[in-house]
Amino acid sequence: MASDLVNLPAETRTLQGKGPNKRLRAAGKVPAVIYGGGEPPMLCAVEMKELRRELQTNPRFYSAMCMLDFGDRKLRVIPRETQVHPVVDEAFPIHVDFVRAKGGSMATMAVPVTFLNEESCPGIKRGGVLNVVRREIELTCPVDAIPETLEADLAELDIGDTLHVSAIALPANVELTVTDRDYTIATITGRGATEAAEEGVEGETPGEEAGEA
Repeated sequence: MASDLVNLPAETRTLQGKGPNKRLRAAGKVPAVIYGGGEPPMLCAVEMKELRRELQTNPRFYSAMCMLDFGDRKLRVIPRETQVHPVVDEAFPIHVDFVRAKGGSMATMAVPVTFLNEESCPGIKRGGVLNVVRREIELTCPVDAIPETLEADLAELDIGDTLHVSAIALPANVELTVTDRDYTIATITGRGATEAAEEGVEGETPGEEAGEA
């Protein structure tokens, strides 16, 4: 399930455009818009300090449920997209979009993949390397049941093996957005340590024989 709620202080706003938005940022606020839920878009602003902290420290921010606190009421949302300053700082947000998280609604989310049993993976133990092709998988899921992560098991993979998205178990009511192909999540590449050792022994045999001769 999704991680704990992210709480963000917020306030409504009526003005938009470069001037009002610039004044909001100068006051430590980030202009925001809330979409979806069968309602018109809603203009608001969130605390810049709190938003920056989440962007910098919370790797699951875009799959987390957020609670916008307007003082007299609270609204559950899901972060959709954050625009950052192109020059000043890549972690300096200048605008953020949210989607209303109403019960029964569905959302499209990119959920990170966690790789299990890397230490016991046969291919890696033999000297192979885990080559991650996709670190996130895009899903359609209920807004109140967003997976925090998806688990990919490496326990049976050897050198040359490929892990496809079909090998990852999905929670109930969660579907892949891409269904027309079984795309690759990761591969195990490289030469096995055992093979390299065997080739080294074989390579020494002629020299040994020549020395004895």
